[in-house]
Order: sequence, then structure tokens, then C-alpha cells
Amino acid sequence: MRKRGNYKFLDKFSWYIPGVGGMFGLLAWLLVGALLGSVALFILIAVLGKEAGSEYGNLISYPLMFVPAMIYTAVKSSSLSMTESGVKLDSNNFAPLGSVLCILLAAMGTLAIGFWAEAISSLLPDMPPALEEALKSLTSGNVILNFICVSIFAPVCEEWLCRGMVLRGLLKRSRIKPVWAIVISAVFFALIHLNPWQAIPAFLFGCLFGYVYYKTGSLKLTMLMHCVNNTFALICGHISALEDMNSWADVIKAPLYYIVLAATVIITVLVVVAFRKIQLKAPTGNLDEVPSIFETNEA
Repeated sequence: MRKRGNYKFLDKFSWYIPGVGGMFGLLAWLLVGALLGSVALFILIAVLGKEAGSEYGNLISYPLMFVPAMIYTAVKSSSLSMTESGVKLDSNNFAPLGSVLCILLAAMGTLAIGFWAEAISSLLPDMPPALEEALKSLTSGNVILNFICVSIFAPVCEEWLCRGMVLRGLLKRSRIKPVWAIVISAVFFALIHLNPWQAIPAFLFGCLFGYVYYKTGSLKLTMLMHCVNNTFALICGHISALEDMNSWADVIKAPLYYIVLAATVIITVLVVVAFRKIQLKAPTGNLDEVPSIFETNEA
């Protein structure tokens, strides 16, 4: 009997492919997790004090927010795996570009879109002080704790949900066109950030991440892209000269700012064009299917 390799974390969710209704179900479980995370954070602040409780609380409250959804989908997937075929959350369809070039292009595209997305966000009214302080605490506090939460937990958990579950489900289960599946998953990604100052960049990142996932099927690659963006923000948050920056226009003066802005838009377009060279196995994207356990045992 051939081994299924289901010891891998992402493989546990292969057989649950949520449609549009399932997407709202995942959102409901995310809200349950957010409530549990808030309770955990409140307890830690009460025990450790506001400063220490907030710093260490994020390490518990943030991943806890995704636990109910993960448990629910793992149970559903385990049940469905006995009789139904599934779709991998993580595939490796990089030809003809190759994995190394895909990684480089993805990182370049992420940094480029981050620059001009920030330019769009800077057009919004000033961020409320409480929100600004909360966001700065994620990038300017204890660097090790922030790195674990911002550069590891966030990419893994959010990409699992928004690309691995929501986009994969929309591509494989719904009847909408892939472009709309990518857009809807990007809107979902934006909404879970709960404020327009993060939602607008999140939507743009979500479109790029979604397209790369559609073409490669690689959740590890979109996790890396997410990590690149968050780590770059974390690094900038620990550079004293950039602490009070509201926009890159405060640091890079015109006309150089506009030259860089135009260059990053062009880089983003070129990255998308490069990923177009990856041929699709199916109109619904390069996501590899896996057989049911029954079919595997028979083989």
C-alpha cells in the first residue's frame, strides 16, 4: 500500500474544498477564533500587565484566531477523504520558469506592489491614533516576538485561509471565472484586516498572491511573498529615520519619488507577464488533485 504522506500539515486539508457558502462558514469560524484570541489576550494583560501582556499576548491570540477554522476544516477533510478526491493546498508547478526564478520574481513583485500600494493608501485620511499605535507596536516592539508573529504566523495562517482554502475552493468548487475567484479572495483578504488603511494594500497584494497561486499552485510561494512584505515592514519599523514616516514621499523627494513609483508599477506588470508563461494544466489553475483514501488503498 502506498503511503499518502498525510503527516504533512497542509495535506490534512486537501479533501475539503469550500465553495462560496463554505467561505462564509470559514469567516464565521474566524470570528469565533478572534473572540477566543481576545479573551486570551485580556487574561494575559490582566496577569502580566498591559505592556508585557500585549507583547506576549499576540503570540497566543493571533494564531488562536485561526485554530477553530483549522480544526473544522481538518475534521471535514478527514471525513471526505474516505470517499472523495481532493485538491492539494500546495503544489509545485513552476515550469518553465523554475522554482528559483519564481521565488525571485515573486519577491520583486511583492516589494514593488507594496511601494505603489502605500502611495494609494496615503491618499486616505489620517489613521486614528489608536490604530496607528496598535500597528506600530507590531513592527517596532520586541524584534524577535514581532518577527514570529508578523513574519511567520501571519503569512502561514492568512495564506492558509485566503489562498489555500478560500481561493482554492472558489477555483475548484464555484462556477465563476478564475479572475473573479482571485478578486473575491483578495476582497476576503482585505476584509479580515478590518480597516481601510490595511485593506487597500491587502486587496492589491491579494490579487498578486492569488494570481501566483493560480499559476503555480504553490502555497509555500505565497507564504514567502507574504513574509517578504511583512518582514520588510518590520525592518522599516526598526529604522529610526523611518519611524515617523507617513509615506515614502516623506523620505524620497520628488521627482525621484515619482520615478520610483512608476518603476514599481512597471515591475509589477512585468512580474505578472512573466508568470503568464507558466502553462495551465486546467482552466481552474495549476492545483494538483489527490485521490481519496479508498482509491489510494486500491492502488
